[in-house]
Amino acid sequence: MKVGLAQIASTSSKQENLSMLSAAVRSAAADGAEVVVLPEFAMYNLPVPDSSFVEEAEPLDGPFATRVHGVAAREGVVVVFGMLESVGADRAANTIVVTSPADLSVTAYRKIHLYEAFGASESTLIQPAEDLAPVLFDAGGLRFGLNTCYDLRFPEVARRLVDEGADAVLLPASWAPGSRKEDHWSTLIRARAIENTVYYVGVGQAPPISVGNSMCVDPMGVVIAQLGEQPGVMVVDVDAERIAQVRRVNPCLTDRRFVVNPA
Repeated sequence: MKVGLAQIASTSSKQENLSMLSAAVRSAAADGAEVVVLPEFAMYNLPVPDSSFVEEAEPLDGPFATRVHGVAAREGVVVVFGMLESVGADRAANTIVVTSPADLSVTAYRKIHLYEAFGASESTLIQPAEDLAPVLFDAGGLRFGLNTCYDLRFPEVARRLVDEGADAVLLPASWAPGSRKEDHWSTLIRARAIENTVYYVGVGQAPPISVGNSMCVDPMGVVIAQLGEQPGVMVVDVDAERIAQVRRVNPCLTDRRFVVNPA
């Protein structure tokens, strides 16, 4: 099946972001995508997060998600996008929503690992997920697992998704720039794909807020598609037979001698 990667540069204007999202989804659908992935904070973003992250948060059935569902219905695709979810007065949730032509909310994943590194403190404005269970959904005969940005640095997150049958892991992100950060992004995505023998799809915000560099890596660690610094859309094939082929050559999942358990 085909998966679309939609790298946009979200702003503080929800309407502008919705327009960018809609155009990107339309482009990916025209190229045959059945699932289209957008970045973390696709709904609302700032160069430096502030209290508006909480003030602008919405429920999962709020105006923005409802309009994205309308885009999914119009284009006939599953849309995966990041939003700020209202969960309380003091902090929001950093949530990835999956919406389909039929269902407003197929599922939602609230970010587990908040970005408390490289001088950042995401927990000031964002509430971490309380439910640590893996979140997956099915589309086009394949199973997709979800994680978000900083989760990439924790290999057990991807391994638990694979233990639940994920064929591909989708990683919406807003990977902040900094020393060696772009190298970390590409290296870690390839590592997660190789060690789990799955496709890994990382979709980031375009610069300057993020490093961009959205990419899809196959189960052997081959980068099969990659965007650079500009907003853009690309569509890739995610092939179940390729996964099976790689796992026949590299049976590391069946050779391992222990499993990852949740804390």
